[in-house]
Amino acid sequence: MTVISLYDTARQAVFPLVQRDSGKLSLYVCGPTVYAPPHIGHGRQSLVYDFLRRFMEWSGVEVNHTSNITDIDDNIIKRGLAEDRDPAQIAIKCESIWWQAMDKLNVLRPHNIPRATEYVDQMVELIARLIKLDKAYVTADGVYLAVETVPGYGLLTNQSLDDLIEGGGERTIVGGEKRHTADFVLWKFAKEGEPFWPSPWGNGRPGWHTECVVMSLDILGEGFDLHTGGLDLVFPHHENERAQALAVGSDFASHWMHHGFVEADGQKMGKSLGNTMNLLDVMEAYDPRAYRLIMLQSHYRSPVEVTDTSMSNGMAALERLDAFARRTSNLDGQSDADTLAKFKEAMDNDLDTPAGVDLMFRLVREANTALDNANTAEAATAAATALEIASVFGLELVAGGEELPSEVQALLDERAEARKSKDFARSDAIRDQLAADGWTVTDSADGQGAHRN
Repeated sequence: MTVISLYDTARQAVFPLVQRDSGKLSLYVCGPTVYAPPHIGHGRQSLVYDFLRRFMEWSGVEVNHTSNITDIDDNIIKRGLAEDRDPAQIAIKCESIWWQAMDKLNVLRPHNIPRATEYVDQMVELIARLIKLDKAYVTADGVYLAVETVPGYGLLTNQSLDDLIEGGGERTIVGGEKRHTADFVLWKFAKEGEPFWPSPWGNGRPGWHTECVVMSLDILGEGFDLHTGGLDLVFPHHENERAQALAVGSDFASHWMHHGFVEADGQKMGKSLGNTMNLLDVMEAYDPRAYRLIMLQSHYRSPVEVTDTSMSNGMAALERLDAFARRTSNLDGQSDADTLAKFKEAMDNDLDTPAGVDLMFRLVREANTALDNANTAEAATAAATALEIASVFGLELVAGGEELPSEVQALLDERAEARKSKDFARSDAIRDQLAADGWTVTDSADGQGAHRN
């Protein structure tokens, strides 16, 4: 079995993804902090690892997919205080919205969905171990990890400890009693009016970085295969997860995979910049499959800008694929093994979905051309192969949509013959005739189609 190779952030290069257990993949995806509706950057994150999981399962690998829900967080508490609402209810509501968005995107549900509130006792146990090992200490506002006690801190950023930014990246608290500017909070003492859990050091709540390290190790075990997330999580979140595991002698993730940003006007999209686009709003305005297709056409490590133009282009490409699925729905063919091997080779090379999409559209063109030439057998093979690739990508094409009336299909077939014989006057006349009857004809390298105005 060929092993997929992925860029490893820790080693700054593409390496084979060696699995702890042959034929199985233990995968941890950093999940959402549920205090607001998801934006399109969240959509990309979920889709990238959905592509990976679907491809690995298609390749015969058994995937154990874990993705957490951060339901203890400063932002949840802030929103609760601002709106005079129970933060727990905000988290429950926003998680429900999250899954609504993921379902619309056709993202496979993780096998395990741990919530931070379910793991507080284990988090307290981890912090107690760190204190006992003199790797953590108590201050007036919480418990902090002493990063100077962790050899190799800064591996994921390829920086030394002295180069790292001050404060360690906590979301709100930067303690005045910290021993080193990069030390980060493990346990935050609760302020009046805030939710809290008991601990030996005082009532409070776990730090963000402690949540994920406990949940991932508990479910996937030491030395799990792959830890993933966006580039914005490399530091401090992932570095600080890794530091806690190392500090207690645990073997953490073997491979680190990070995806690029969704951008708006050349800037990373984020709530702090005020340039986010609500994912549900985008999917209300456009077919969610178009967003999936746009993400497939961009390599996961590259930035991608989502605009009305790019979404419209995605919709047009999707329309061609649906028309193709309808046109070939009655064909009975088997996928071509050699072509699928080329597809797998591309995907095994750092999850090269753009190459896979190019191959899929090439097959669509070949099948359409074969049908135009009445070569049914060739068309059936190309179509079956293209549709299998679409299925691996999670693109559910609409083959059972509106059936074209026989007279419309007959005109389209006549138009195809006219174009083949370079009788463009006749081709244009048929297009105009169909337009007068309320049909828009679309032409592309993938073939022609028609839909009602």
